[in-house]
Amino acid sequence: MTPELFGKQETLPAGTPPSLAAMWHDKQNDWKAAHEAAQEDDSSDGAWVHAYLHRKEGDNGNANYWYARAGKEPYAGSLDEEWSAITAVLLNR
Repeated sequence: MTPELFGKQETLPAGTPPSLAAMWHDKQNDWKAAHEAAQEDDSSDGAWVHAYLHRKEGDNGNANYWYARAGKEPYAGSLDEEWSAITAVLLNR
């Protein structure tokens, strides 16, 4: 499944891992649910999603902290590009 198709799902597919669920909630414009889902994942994937969400929120200091926890450089492209990039990786796990 492509990130675009995943984001267009009307309901969250059963068994979706927390980080991927966070990306789905974000695409549905539910930042709070996305953030809660990201907090359920203590892995580097969870930190990466957490970084994206705080970047989207405009809290770059907090985002940079989470990028470092994820072992990633802060993303320089658009939020839409980052959403697609993260979601593509998570869909292929």
